[in-house]
Formats: sequence, structure tokens, C-alpha cells
Amino acid sequence: MALRSGIQLYRHGRFPVAGGVLPDAFTAYETFGDPKNRCIIFPTCYGGRLDKGLAKKSFINSWLQALDPTKYYIVTLALFSNGESSSPSNTPVPYNGPYFPGVSYEDNIRAQYAVLTKGLGITKAYCVIGFSMGAQQAYYWPVMYPDFVEKFISICGSARTSVHNKCFLEGPKAALVASKDFDNGHYKTQPYIGIRAFGRVYSAWAYGQAWFRQHGHLYDGKYSSLDDFLRSDWEGGFLDWDANDLLTLLKTWQTGDITLANGPGAGDFAKSLSGITARGLIMPCKTDLYFPPEDSEIEVSLMTNGSKLVVIPSVWGHMAGGGANDADDAFIEAEVRGFLEEI
Repeated sequence: MALRSGIQLYRHGRFPVAGGVLPDAFTAYETFGDPKNRCIIFPTCYGGRLDKGLAKKSFINSWLQALDPTKYYIVTLALFSNGESSSPSNTPVPYNGPYFPGVSYEDNIRAQYAVLTKGLGITKAYCVIGFSMGAQQAYYWPVMYPDFVEKFISICGSARTSVHNKCFLEGPKAALVASKDFDNGHYKTQPYIGIRAFGRVYSAWAYGQAWFRQHGHLYDGKYSSLDDFLRSDWEGGFLDWDANDLLTLLKTWQTGDITLANGPGAGDFAKSLSGITARGLIMPCKTDLYFPPEDSEIEVSLMTNGSKLVVIPSVWGHMAGGGANDADDAFIEAEVRGFLEEI
């Protein structure tokens, strides 16, 4: 991997956010490639960390081979509350744990813009690309900084979090906060009972129903039972996370809505989308229950800049964009590569 910077911290100082203020906020980031090349912004998603990111070819990285660090300067940025940027778990009193203020997507994009412009001296980004929460951030960039980005790519994301999605997220949230070891966020050791319950509830929407019809009886050939699958993939996947970090990040997801950002269509969904000048590649999965393709169809129909809708023809639901299988990875990589190479 060319010219890898390693994880860096950009310190913002006193930083206002939706729920209050962070007295010494910082954003974690990592860069790949030559800064003389065109810049690609790649923000994290829910469950995403830089230490599990681009360089390690893990989590969602199979299709990221389209992001060639010999051709582009790639900047990966960690969301507030992911445990690497300012989070409940790494912020000192009096803003630690359950006292950490709520953070919006707008807050994150403002912070990331500072990293790019003040920290790295970037004056123009070629493209911003993301999966899931990263895809939602990709929508925010051309709304908040229309002259800064030329293109954006949303993979299994949306311009705003639907009411249906918000309702789902209340499920894993309730499983965690109601657990006997959560203690209203004042736990002294990680509330693993609650985190395990959170993971099990979260798992239900990660795959489309069609995936379970085709794979459920075998659990994709890797697990002996449904319980084995849930314990390994879904409990295990969150056990290295701090519970308050999970909840604060979930709130950011729930409140996602580009009409809340400053822009030419502030407060109006259709105007916010029609006002986007950066060209988009919008890639929902056919069977995604978090961000269904019907929502993406509406969003693309409201954009007037030649943005492109490509539905991922997969039974893997939301996980189609998460590096879950080679076929989907290859499909996404080909579309992303082609879009980036278009003049």
C-alpha cells in the first residue's frame, strides 16, 4: 500500500456539536497514496474503524480495490463515537460515558472538512464514497460543501434515515439499555449481556429474507446452528465496542437527514436533492431492509445532475455492500471503478 500515513489525530479544540460542546475534540484519520493525486474521501460506517480498514483488506474492503492508492490520494475518516475519534469511551470527565453530547452528521462533516482543508491542505476532492453510514455521509458532502466535491458514491445508504429504519434501530437500542448490566450508561465494566443482546437484535435486518431462504439452513456453510451463527458473527462482532459509543453513533444514524444541513434546499427534501451539483453513483441492494432500493429510486429521480442508480442484484441484503461475498464485491468494484474513470 503506497505512502500509508498510519492513523493520525486532528485536534479541533473546542468544537460545538448538536448536543452541546466537546472541549477538546479530535478526528482520527489515515491517508493512502500521493497527496499530489486526486483526493477520495472515505468515511467510516456503523461498526467501522480505521484499525479494521483499507490497509487490512477486512470488513468492507474487497470492493475497495477500485480505490487505487497509486492513482488516488485516499483519506479515511473516523466518525465521532467510533472509539477512535472523540467518543464517550475516550473523552475525559465531565463529558465521558453517558454525558457525551449528541453528535450529528453535520458535525462530523464539518470536522472532516477541517481535517482535509486545514490539516491536509486539500482544496478540492474528486469523490467521496461510503457504505451504510458512510454512504449517508457521502450525501452530506455535496450538500454542505458543493464546490468541494466533484462526485459522490453511496453504497447501501440514503439521503435521510427513513422512519422505518429509525423504528428498527430502537430495537437493538432497547435491548442494550434495558440489560441488567448497562446501569443507565454508568457501568464500571463493559455490559456484555446488553451488548450481546444488541448484536442479536441488530442481526435480523442485516440480510434480506431471500438470503435466509437460500443460506439459513446451512448458515453459509460456516456454522453448526443458528445460535452458533448469531454468537460468532453478531455477538462477537460488537464485543470489542464500548456500549455508550454504540448508542451515540446509533443516534447519529437515526437523525440523518440532509435537509437539516445548510444548503440551497435546507428544510426541503426535493430541493436539497435537486440542488446537488456533484454527480452521484447510488448503489442500493435489491434486498436491503435498512436502505431499500425504492428510497434510492426516489432520491435519484429528484436529482437533476445526471446521477446514476445501479441496484446491486443480490440476496445478501445490507451485507451486499459490506464485503460479504465475492460476487457482490466484484459487481460493486466494477461499477465504482467505471464511475471514477468517467470524465
